[in-house]
Amino acid sequence: MGYLFVTESSAKVSFEDNTFCVRKKDQSVTHVPAETLESISFFGNPQMTTQCMQQCMRRGIPVSFYSKGGQYFGRLQSTGHVNVERQRRQCELFQTPFALEFSKRIISSKIHNQSVVLERYGKSRRVNVKDVTNNMKASEHKISTCGSMEQIMGYEGAAARQYFVTLGQLVEEDFKFEKRSRRPPKDAFNSMLSLGYSMLMNEIYGKLENRGLNPYFGFMHQDREKHPTLASDLMEEWRAVIVDAVVMNLVNGHEIRIDQFEIEDGVFLKRDAMHTFINKMEKRFGTENSYLKQVDYRVSFRRSLELQIDSLIHAMEKEDADLYQPVRIR
Repeated sequence: MGYLFVTESSAKVSFEDNTFCVRKKDQSVTHVPAETLESISFFGNPQMTTQCMQQCMRRGIPVSFYSKGGQYFGRLQSTGHVNVERQRRQCELFQTPFALEFSKRIISSKIHNQSVVLERYGKSRRVNVKDVTNNMKASEHKISTCGSMEQIMGYEGAAARQYFVTLGQLVEEDFKFEKRSRRPPKDAFNSMLSLGYSMLMNEIYGKLENRGLNPYFGFMHQDREKHPTLASDLMEEWRAVIVDAVVMNLVNGHEIRIDQFEIEDGVFLKRDAMHTFINKMEKRFGTENSYLKQVDYRVSFRRSLELQIDSLIHAMEKEDADLYQPVRIR
């Protein structure tokens, strides 16, 4: 299936003869059959015709908009998959013990996955990270005893700070960083993390809508205007597994250079770096894995996201958070 990324601001997307067409300034045209297109993502200021927008909404093809540097703005969407009954259940469960237990499972797995990532890259860089990962695992073990969301997020925050400080020491010299920074990112590594997390959230957002859930009614993250908290909840277990791994491989594999970034009220990827990053993320989404406990066969990360949302729906219907099995890498 096709995932279309349009990064040239001079490009225009139209719909002709059951085909989506991307015309660039040099008059070159890319044709994507409508039956194969899964989503469109615009970076910068490309254009799309009204007919193209109508076809995307009619066919349930999500269209997402980012700044040229990768800041996520929003998406064009239809109402074809709204499931009111499921969304009412979603809201009701927020006020029950389900929300707390679900959050414990998600954050425990997030910290576990971060620890594994540090151990992998610490080994490849010949850096001893055992003290840090032991501290993170101690935070993970304490989460099961938490009686409030504030306690859970406190342990999550403590683990995250240790994780990013150590991760910043395991990269090539040009890309070293001291901590997580965002809005705007203050260094090249954080710039790639921010873009990757935006792409991951957008993937989950669309899959939540397709299953009839409301991306803005979460269980763990605090409600705030214009923020899809359920998508934020579900991406936590995947951050290190998908995005952080991609960025580490790009940097330590010398697939991207520091001169491919620009400073403009923050640090952002130039066009060639954007292409490299998007291609790497697409390859990661398509990579098969055997991390999910509920299936005995390998599936792509993109399919894994869908199966985890189905698992959440099943847990919601049974009102049992233990039925949700977060991803824990090895």
